[in-house]
Amino acid sequence: MQTLVIDTSYGSTVGVVGHEPIVETDSRTHVEKLQVNIARAVEQAGLRPQDIERIVVGIGPAPFTGLRAGIVAAKALAFATGAELVGQDVLSPQVRLVDARANDDACHLTLAVNDARRRQLYFMLKGAAREGATPRTLIEMDIDYPQSIVQRVDAAIERLRKEHPNVRYAVDIAGHGAMKYATTWNSLSALSSVSDDTLLDEGACGLERFAAFATSDEALSHPVPVEPLYLRRPDVSVPNPLKHVLNHAGADKTE
Repeated sequence: MQTLVIDTSYGSTVGVVGHEPIVETDSRTHVEKLQVNIARAVEQAGLRPQDIERIVVGIGPAPFTGLRAGIVAAKALAFATGAELVGQDVLSPQVRLVDARANDDACHLTLAVNDARRRQLYFMLKGAAREGATPRTLIEMDIDYPQSIVQRVDAAIERLRKEHPNVRYAVDIAGHGAMKYATTWNSLSALSSVSDDTLLDEGACGLERFAAFATSDEALSHPVPVEPLYLRRPDVSVPNPLKHVLNHAGADKTE
């Protein structure tokens, strides 16, 4: 099946599975180049837009504007071509990247992150991948400050140690923005490695593995809404009612 991958969770990555993706890391221009890069990726694969049968699009979590651009482009192309549209968060597949690099007898947990700006990270803690089974989610997807993330991960590991006292746990942190907080991660009780890499940074191989994760039988049997995962709470709030001054009734008017 001819599958196109589009992700704008960090810069942009566009590519047809089986071919090298086109990657834009400049967050100031990646949205402007998105449509051009989609057309280039399809052409470089020797295809026409109508040949695309499935589109896998990253739904974040990520800052809203860039993320939304990729999702809108994917929806428009799916509508125009009749391609199947599949949404995939960008944190869960990181467990495949960590699992491929583990080379000892520890139980490796994946702390998948993505830069949320404002000194925060989107994150999720996943259990070890065992024999292709879906890893257990230990901390659901959220946004927080790195030091708070350390405390929450340590608490999760402590619970695991009580359940399995003979298991040695190791935490591998992977994702864009991870290295910015390398000093903070040093206080993590079971730190193994820190990397700014993501599965989509691994070229054609990573693109294929990302698409495979999103289109596994289990994933397709539990489809997620193709909507942006922003997670950050709104910056605005409903203002307080106007104060009454000298019992003036005009403060209650809404006109």
